[in-house]
Amino acid sequence: MASVCFYFQVHQPFRLRRYSVFDSEPHYFDDETNRRILNKVADKCYRPATRKIIELVERHGDQFRMAFSLTGSVIEQWQRDAPDLIELFQQLSDSGCCEFLAETYHHSLAFLYSRDEFNEQVDLHTQMIESLFGQTPRVFRNTELIYNNELAAHVASLKRFTGIIAEGADHILGHRSPNQVYHPHAPNHGGGLSLLLKNYRLSDDIAFRFSNQNWNEWPLTVDKFTQWVNRINSDGDQHGVACNLFLDYETFGEHQWESTGIFDFLDQLP
Repeated sequence: MASVCFYFQVHQPFRLRRYSVFDSEPHYFDDETNRRILNKVADKCYRPATRKIIELVERHGDQFRMAFSLTGSVIEQWQRDAPDLIELFQQLSDSGCCEFLAETYHHSLAFLYSRDEFNEQVDLHTQMIESLFGQTPRVFRNTELIYNNELAAHVASLKRFTGIIAEGADHILGHRSPNQVYHPHAPNHGGGLSLLLKNYRLSDDIAFRFSNQNWNEWPLTVDKFTQWVNRINSDGDQHGVACNLFLDYETFGEHQWESTGIFDFLDQLP
């Protein structure tokens, strides 16, 4: 059957406070708003969802695995205002069932403007993941899954990654399927990098349509979703079929509230 690959993106920006030309205070960030929003999302999503995933790992062992991309920005806010979340993700890391991805430290568009800045941010992010979670990321994700062949060639030149994840864009794929493992169209296949593409239809069924009662497939049950995943098993070479479900972590409890049944769905999904 298809390999189902879960990847969850976690990010909180540092929001700027209202600042006029008459201000002399050198601090640009709205710490109060940042703290308030972080605590709200932590209570609705980060804590209950992570505890549920730890429970699922304990229940299913290494048959249930997932990947997370945690930006440096959100980790800094956790360290300051919610250190218990660092401990929860350390538990996940220790389980051996959670992989941490590499990205730009600030969830930035640095690659489009400066290779030096991009490299510095990737290095800084890798160092933080290593120091907190004891893992050296081997798969790279660019901000918002932005990708091109030039990015692949540059990431390959860093000689530390085995893969990149990207959007499964229809206008690029044409007749091809997002459920195959590809190589970048770059010199030497991008140094042998594997390219995993988001199945945005199935991902968005959970992330955006789950609670939409006007959707003709509502309510979305695990049995129904499983049938959709199983349909991709006929998608070419069985050894290379992967259903890549890439979601914002805030899907669980923040974008889709607990009252929608999203945590029950997550509980049954493995």
